[in-house]
Amino acid sequence: MTDNAESTAAAEIWEPHTSATATVGRPRPVAVPGLAAGRLELLVAGTAEVRTIAPDVVEITAEDPGRDGTGDVRIEWRTPCTDATSFWTPEPRGTGWLPASWSAPRRTSLSRGAPVAALVGTGDTTLCAFAADREDALAAAGVVEETGEFRFWVQATGRLTVRIDASGRHFAQSLADLADWWAAGADRPARVPDIARRPAYSTWYALHQNITPEAVERQAALGKDLGLDTIIVDDGWMTTDRTRGYAHCGDWEPRSLPDTAAHVARVHDLGVRYLLWYALPFIGKDSTAWDTLSRFALADAGHLGAVIVDPRYPQVRAHLVDRLARAAEEWGMDGLKVDFVDWFGVQDPPAPGPEADCATVDEGLRLLLGEVRRRIDAANPEAMIEHRQPYVSPGLWPYATMIRATDCPLGPHENRQRIVDTRLIAGPLAVHADMLMWHPAEPAEQVAGHLINVLFGVPQISVDLAAQNPGQREALAFWLGVARAHIDTLQLGDLRPSRPDLGYPMVTAIGDGEVIVGRYAALPVAAAGEWRTLLVANADADPDVRLTGGHGIAEATVQDARGRAVSTATVRLDGGVTVHVPRGGLLTLRRV
Repeated sequence: MTDNAESTAAAEIWEPHTSATATVGRPRPVAVPGLAAGRLELLVAGTAEVRTIAPDVVEITAEDPGRDGTGDVRIEWRTPCTDATSFWTPEPRGTGWLPASWSAPRRTSLSRGAPVAALVGTGDTTLCAFAADREDALAAAGVVEETGEFRFWVQATGRLTVRIDASGRHFAQSLADLADWWAAGADRPARVPDIARRPAYSTWYALHQNITPEAVERQAALGKDLGLDTIIVDDGWMTTDRTRGYAHCGDWEPRSLPDTAAHVARVHDLGVRYLLWYALPFIGKDSTAWDTLSRFALADAGHLGAVIVDPRYPQVRAHLVDRLARAAEEWGMDGLKVDFVDWFGVQDPPAPGPEADCATVDEGLRLLLGEVRRRIDAANPEAMIEHRQPYVSPGLWPYATMIRATDCPLGPHENRQRIVDTRLIAGPLAVHADMLMWHPAEPAEQVAGHLINVLFGVPQISVDLAAQNPGQREALAFWLGVARAHIDTLQLGDLRPSRPDLGYPMVTAIGDGEVIVGRYAALPVAAAGEWRTLLVANADADPDVRLTGGHGIAEATVQDARGRAVSTATVRLDGGVTVHVPRGGLLTLRRV
């Protein structure tokens, strides 16, 4: 195909969302060196430089050749959409189906999303994965109906570098390498204390706004006995109103936690760390801050009783930093749960006024989060800061220690998918589950199922611990113990989720001589490899766990959902073997 023919073909693709992309020039063909050249058709609007990083991994940099270098550039590429099973993104509910090329592009920013995606093939292979080197980008991907190809493009202003991986490796490996690429270009690495990877208790689903010192201290004490080393106190501490909404946000006075420092000290005496929730962008109409800060509104959130304030204004940043820093500086808190950062990602923000000192919202947000982190760290070098999907940008890594899966109450499979999706590109940060809750009548096996579904993240529990029946309590204690005992493999090991198109029905983590498998469907478990210990956590109702591909002899110990011994036997792995593992139970194999 000639250069002109390629350009014509590119122009013929229907783009109903042209208003979002109208500022870019027409992409022109660019040669791709190396093995990927046979599978990637590349077009660039702007000057282009292409570098081979590894076999089938290339980097493309596009720059605006204009006089001031501030025009939009675009990198576009296509690959045959053969043997494809799913399209992966870190967005909640973003993984699975193959979108059409005419689908609306997604805009990422510091506060919303991340410029990364992957086309996954049969066997969980990387057909094509990419990441961009900047948060503020416009990106799209999808099937070209006319040709059966899969088309990607990324657009940004001035200068843009995209790394493309068409290596055919497991897609998790490709995404981990892309996250490492981000980390290599980060301003500074994130500091993640060990405590950020240990199970925590959250008050939200258990107490909602019904916060009192007595209630918090009671749950903290009960949680510590079960292995919950941190308590996160959510909405309600700053108001005595219990009608929800955010009209009382902004002053951040501990109206439901009188004598706050003494209360925090009592929690610390239990051996429990303490995090406090803040809805960062909101100034509520019932706060005293409303009179001075509501005029700096970035957007209206009237349905919530608040406005979103604009971090481009130093008055806004100074107020928020001082309010949040008090938690550690005055009350002795061990960190913050910083909520709703994604609400700063307003699509069309108003022009900054004369009192603003930042041109962009992202610039102001970076200053705000950076100063919060500096003040909190100065008060407590081991402090934790929680962020949440969908603000998963690598640009936020310096300002957080962990990222939580976004809300999915009583949705174990959704929690699992969101944890895995976030883990794949979270870099150094700990990834936490959305808080686990269950009905008071939930059987122990399903309580165990909830915990197995979040096994590859950090469990957060949010039920009334005093109200748990013996079976629920035993299941909770047992699986929290498993999570704590195997942190190195579960959270820091080599993550290998299977079948993103089916919601990850099996997830594997590979550590030093240890392999841990979460089984969420009636699927055989691969026992191949030179592991010393293999654990299989069975969340499926089918108890017949078939082990395939293994060799040698192992001692097999089975425990039920409550941790009680079911059986111990010596099994020969050659040729495959089936072990009965009840729902919510654990199989432990040790080589002999």
